[in-house]
Amino acid sequence: MTEGLHRFYGGSDLHFLTFSCYRRRPLFRNEVYCDLFLKILERVRRRYRLVVLGYVVMPEHVHLLVSEPQRETLSTAVQALKLGFVRSLESSAGIVVAAAPRSRKNGETWGTLASGTPMHPQLFWQARFYDFNVWTERKRIEKLHYIHRNPVERGLVASAEQWRWSSFRWYLYGVPGPVKINDTDILVMTVRSPASPD
Repeated sequence: MTEGLHRFYGGSDLHFLTFSCYRRRPLFRNEVYCDLFLKILERVRRRYRLVVLGYVVMPEHVHLLVSEPQRETLSTAVQALKLGFVRSLESSAGIVVAAAPRSRKNGETWGTLASGTPMHPQLFWQARFYDFNVWTERKRIEKLHYIHRNPVERGLVASAEQWRWSSFRWYLYGVPGPVKINDTDILVMTVRSPASPD
């Protein structure tokens, strides 16, 4: 793990995650990629038994608000999400790319480009991800609001419900989307009391 980067697991916390496309290129401008990513997110959600509270797929990055998974660590689940997406792109395009690292030892670089490797459209993840532990209800609401407002703040849409690749419509209308939101049947979550420090 990179020096200075610490991940805190095991406290049944929520996690606000951000991960980006390679060199923050807007590779999610392709609607098919956005739809496929959400399909793989739902698959990973079920497989690792994690609760998704919110998500948004932006042109060059993704935000998630999730619980810790019951199976494996959150890092492993994110690796599976990135790799699953890349493999789905490879199979749907009929392309086999040998440049993608696939070992568990190099897990966090799965689906990213090796140094000096030419850019392939199906290998577009930046290595690593940002993880912020959410310990209070106030922070949970703040992060969820940030996720849903992101497309509006960027000028991609006039209102949050217009962005198809977000959990906002589930919260506004109760309309199920491609990823099941707040499925607490698979995991009981706790949020620390408001008296806890942020």
